[in-house]
Amino acid sequence: MNDVRLRAVNIGARSKPTKVLVVGCIHGNECAGKAILRELRQMSAPGGFELWLIWSLNPDGQASGTRQNARGVDLNRNFPAGWRSIGEPWDTYHSGSRAASEPETRAAMRFVEEHRPDITIWYHQAMELVTKHKHHRWVQRRYAARVGLPWVRLDPLPGTATRWQNRNYPGHTSFVVELPAGSMSERSAKRHARAVRAAGREWAARR
Repeated sequence: MNDVRLRAVNIGARSKPTKVLVVGCIHGNECAGKAILRELRQMSAPGGFELWLIWSLNPDGQASGTRQNARGVDLNRNFPAGWRSIGEPWDTYHSGSRAASEPETRAAMRFVEEHRPDITIWYHQAMELVTKHKHHRWVQRRYAARVGLPWVRLDPLPGTATRWQNRNYPGHTSFVVELPAGSMSERSAKRHARAVRAAGREWAARR
């Protein structure tokens, strides 16, 4: 399968050294995070950091309402970090035929490699928590406090985007925000959007 191009929107000055990436949807049936990106898009451009928004890494899954992409692969088991073969196409956690076998995975990797975001936030559903990782934990902890979610360490999973980023770019931090099930209220989406911007401002202030 040919590679794909991501739809990424920049709403901050590209000259700033601090970069924040927010991904609204990687599993096609867990896309409530896109409401947060809409709020971020409507706010004024941040002055102190560069903000990138990717609405969906899995447009085919989103269109069909499936966790997997069009080839039945769970993209968040397909990254080349701790990857292992899991299941068959359309199994819940099918990891693909090999690491980075999927064009969406490779597109995300190229984007990260090119832009080197200092903070990456991946929205999922529906565990209602913020994941704890060893790099720059203060970012994750403060985000969790601002949105009222527990900050939890989970056992590492094979082939996840955060595992790949945190292994390859230890100076940065990539973490998951698990939102509640269902759609988000405008109030909740605004609260998360403000937490994103606060994280970017605080990172920029520490440089």
